Amino acid sequence: MSGHIIVLATRNEGKVLEFREMLKDFPIELRGLNDFGPIPEVVEDGETFDDNAYKKASFTAKVLGLPAISDDSGLVVEALGGAPGVRSARYAGEDADDKANIVKLLEEMQGVEDRKAAFECVVSIAVPSGAALTYEARCEGEIAQEPDGDEGFGYDPVFFCPQYDKTFARCNMEEKNKVSHRGKALADVVAEFDKILKWLNSRLAEAKPPKPDHSQFEHNDWSEEKMV
Repeated sequence: MSGHIIVLATRNEGKVLEFREMLKDFPIELRGLNDFGPIPEVVEDGETFDDNAYKKASFTAKVLGLPAISDDSGLVVEALGGAPGVRSARYAGEDADDKANIVKLLEEMQGVEDRKAAFECVVSIAVPSGAALTYEARCEGEIAQEPDGDEGFGYDPVFFCPQYDKTFARCNMEEKNKVSHRGKALADVVAEFDKILKWLNSRLAEAKPPKPDHSQFEHNDWSEEKMV
């Protein structure tokens, strides 16, 4: 699949650079959505991370006619019935920022003894025909009593990681990537990327239209130009 283009279904240039670095040893050209013209935004209205990751990847693949990769992730808290879940980024409202989301989460966790939680991530790799591969990963932890640390983003200041005995917001990037949900999922993708390329090759070959039957043109005389 040398030279083929794979689209990362995001406009986040930082994420594009991260994926390019991880896949730099493979014969592909990875592009983000900013490398293309205007593309309609995908409404992430799925009930699961899998739904949203597949919706973004398959939509992008169909619109651009190229294989696409997308991921969706969020925080799942047992005592809250799995919330914030797919609404993690907008838990406190459609225009909420990280601080507002954390404030709402801690308010809802006041007095709650069971603080078990997990970050979940799903990576979907789709082709224009709709077929897709899925990779999933989890990172188990607990919700802290209060924010602690300045690193990371999202719920990192209140996600306590037992492996390091501190919140994600106190972990450096190397530490976090070793145990994080996204780090695990992307590591699985990289480990199997040779197989993924073979799968993409076979799927893209299946999607190609058959060569035309030239016998259907035998009645035409192409030796001279005819005007009507």
